[in-house]
Amino acid sequence: MTRGQARTRRAVLGWWVLGLAAYALLPWYFQQDLGVLKALPGVFGGSDTASGLVQALRHGKPWLALGLLGLLLAGAGTFMAPSKRQGWLLLGGGALGVVGLLASGFAIGARGWSFDVLGAWFGNLASGQFGIGLGGVLVLLALLMLAGAGLARLGYFRGDLFVSGAVLLCSVLLLLFVALPVAKSLAGAFFDEAGAFSVGAIGERLGHERVWGLSCLAGGVRCGVAWNTLFLALLTAAGTTVLGTLIALYAERGNRRLQQPLGVLALLPIITPPFVVGLGLILLFGRAGLVNQFLEWAFGIPPTRWFYGLFGVWLAQMFAFTPIAFMIMRGVVAGISPSMEEAAQTLRASRLRTFTTVTLPLMKPGLANAFLVGFIESIADFGNPVVVGGQYAVLSTDIFFAIVGAQYDQGRAASLALILTGFALAVFFIQQRVLGKANYTTVSGKGDAGLPMPLPDRVRKLCVGVAGPWLAFTLIVYLFAFIGGFVQTWGRDYTPTLKHFITAFDLQWGTHGLVWAGTAWNSLFTTVKLAAIAAPVCAAIGLLISWLLARTQFVGQQAFEFGALLAFAIPGTVLGVSYILAFNVPPFELTGTGLIIVLCFVFRNLPVGVRAGTASFKQLDKSLDEASTMLRAGTATTLRRVVLPLLKPALVAALVYSFVRSMTTVSAVIFLVTAENELATTYIIGRVGNGDYGVALAYCTVLIVLMSAATALIQLLVGERKLGRRKTA
Repeated sequence: MTRGQARTRRAVLGWWVLGLAAYALLPWYFQQDLGVLKALPGVFGGSDTASGLVQALRHGKPWLALGLLGLLLAGAGTFMAPSKRQGWLLLGGGALGVVGLLASGFAIGARGWSFDVLGAWFGNLASGQFGIGLGGVLVLLALLMLAGAGLARLGYFRGDLFVSGAVLLCSVLLLLFVALPVAKSLAGAFFDEAGAFSVGAIGERLGHERVWGLSCLAGGVRCGVAWNTLFLALLTAAGTTVLGTLIALYAERGNRRLQQPLGVLALLPIITPPFVVGLGLILLFGRAGLVNQFLEWAFGIPPTRWFYGLFGVWLAQMFAFTPIAFMIMRGVVAGISPSMEEAAQTLRASRLRTFTTVTLPLMKPGLANAFLVGFIESIADFGNPVVVGGQYAVLSTDIFFAIVGAQYDQGRAASLALILTGFALAVFFIQQRVLGKANYTTVSGKGDAGLPMPLPDRVRKLCVGVAGPWLAFTLIVYLFAFIGGFVQTWGRDYTPTLKHFITAFDLQWGTHGLVWAGTAWNSLFTTVKLAAIAAPVCAAIGLLISWLLARTQFVGQQAFEFGALLAFAIPGTVLGVSYILAFNVPPFELTGTGLIIVLCFVFRNLPVGVRAGTASFKQLDKSLDEASTMLRAGTATTLRRVVLPLLKPALVAALVYSFVRSMTTVSAVIFLVTAENELATTYIIGRVGNGDYGVALAYCTVLIVLMSAATALIQLLVGERKLGRRKTA
């Protein structure tokens, strides 16, 4: 037996032993109140804490024996020599256990059968079951890995056990935590209030006047929320794309001294909560804002709420999302090859004609991506519409109030989520259609010492005239948002004070030591803890998926890639609703726990890790992997000792993005928080709802400082891309 065969045999044996140990020695069901450690002494006793083996033998849950049967069948193949017979036994045992346990988990709930038709067929059950816990999860994982080993033994995935297991694991994770909850949420639109399937129910909900009404065009008060959302998203996407492009052109081709300040400005919307801009604009244009106060003082115009509505939300989203478009377009502009522009000018084309016929077409992928990101960010934005939206309703806020409002209408929330997802996917596919299979490559392995063409005079004047005032205004908005936490009461008393910081982050010394007396400490600690747990998991899964996409070939790879990037096209509000509906019943009862928030963080930010890893893998020659393989290293060893050290920039980028966005997200988790697991952004939203802007802005300031420190450290460690081109004087 070779070293490789011995290594794979030990791996298969290890998974089989883990499955048996988890089945017999760990609590099968989720211990939300008790905890795993406190439940361990009861694994051979009570029905709540017993292991899967005891549950099946003593507590009337014979369906759990399917897991044991699967393990025994796979165990028969574990000790055999590598062969197709061993593969069929491992695959059969693993598949029997996974399918049987999951099917029984979905079919049987806390009160018995989850579906009435099953009760009619098989009769009532003596007992039900709760959500799967640590024991059940480890058994399912072991069975899944055994099934993957069986597929490898049958010749799939080139016989590589690691690749086979990784593909199966990632596929199941994407199905369970992206596809299943979204499908279950959207399917709720097809059921009436009694829970019966009804095509008329979705027709009634989608055809409602409040959704698609056009009364505003005929002198009415307002249009439907779907039109409001679509109109706002198109305005925001177009505006942020144009502004981001102009700023990127000026930074790369106009005045290079602005590159560093613009780079800092581009990070602001990433490291700040999404509604900070809205709060800053309220301090400027709100009823007690400086603009209204000046108008009253100078012209006697009484303060009004004119700012709240479409204009206010659009302006807030423009400020919040333009830097993201700038980040996308900056890389695109920097990557345009000067040699192509020089070729056009050699053929006597003017700078303006070269810009319109060469430079601009090469920016097409970046423009499409910037528009897509702006559109999706706008329709998924919850913070700004709820802060400055006033009477201008959009889908994200209507979904929220349908769930947490007095009516609690899950069907309506699902219908609105279906529309929101449809908008996002439509733009996603239109973008793919527009770009097609055209090649826009401008950076190759060949030397390129050309000088970037200076901007044509008209374009440069346009950039300066539009981007300059916009950047100055952006700084003013963020400055006001920062100052707002240091004054007594904005609009009435501008006395400098630290009382808002003391309210949120007070520290006192009591008889038993230091007391975290501030009202915000609990939410801050919870947010940091959950984000710190989610970030490495998100980065690890994202880089593993990107490695599978870049280095392996298997059936269904395109569907696998689409599933990995699906979370990017799903608005955060929809994902949050989906998790509430999918994980409040067996087999996964996670609602109200910190675990569901961690999972939401992981799979919401997963596409960033996938894209960062894919981009990095394209820069690494496959010969590095092949050299390690020729030296008889296994795939897992090659990945750990050769590939991973070369992926440090992508790994760090995925870690930081996941951590920062987890700290500042609001739309995806607004439905998932509880009193025990309150997050920083939901605490701020609550303060805004109570009109306590001072404490909200003080908290935002603390988050900005915290995220700025983390981001600056990462930028220092990672550095920038160097293309080795000459710079203009």
